[in-house]
Amino acid sequence: MAKVYNIAIDGPAGAGKSTIAKAAAKQLGFIYVDTGALYRAVALEMMSRGISPNDKERVIAELEKFGDGYFSLRFIDGVQHVFSGEKDVSSMIRTPEVSMGASAVSAIPEVRKFLFELQRDIAAKNSVIMDGRDIGTVVLPNADLKIFLTASAEVRAERRFKELAEKPDCPTYEQVLSDIKQRDYNDMHRETSPLKQADDAVLADTSELDLDGAIALIISMIKEKCAL
Repeated sequence: MAKVYNIAIDGPAGAGKSTIAKAAAKQLGFIYVDTGALYRAVALEMMSRGISPNDKERVIAELEKFGDGYFSLRFIDGVQHVFSGEKDVSSMIRTPEVSMGASAVSAIPEVRKFLFELQRDIAAKNSVIMDGRDIGTVVLPNADLKIFLTASAEVRAERRFKELAEKPDCPTYEQVLSDIKQRDYNDMHRETSPLKQADDAVLADTSELDLDGAIALIISMIKEKCAL
């Protein structure tokens, strides 16, 4: 059986973790696992049921109604799709409202426990690049390589603003920056698995890099560490 490599990438919202990790995984032949998508799916499901992601007690009570595997990641033609039950919600979980909802539900220990085993099971069976907020510190503490991917709040807000600029009701740059800073604060100060750089993680700051440069940096780090 070929050796399985686990790469953990953590970092704040808007650092480009998903885009960079997805591209690196494709080039290296690894499976990309976007754990944040699972929390987004939980938030979306709660919101669709009229439950605020901030209402901890109602979220926990509702979560108990879901069986194992209700939320799942399925890889279709090598591309990750996110499911709530049998519904593919991949295109529905990227709104600012769902982003803030994901930050709220991810602070609930019961939600994290509910999703942990799914994440770890995928990593145990496959060479993966998994990104999130606490992959290196909690989910995959024995990962072959841990990377803390970041960029300044201003750079992250500028990138996000450009993504949203062509959409209806686009927020202002100042609103995007405010949301980024609030999300950072929420993620770093929550009681359960706060965002932080693992002691043995390598820092990768992409503030001065374009996307291609950031992807090349991460791939080189993985190849060096895993002797690929």
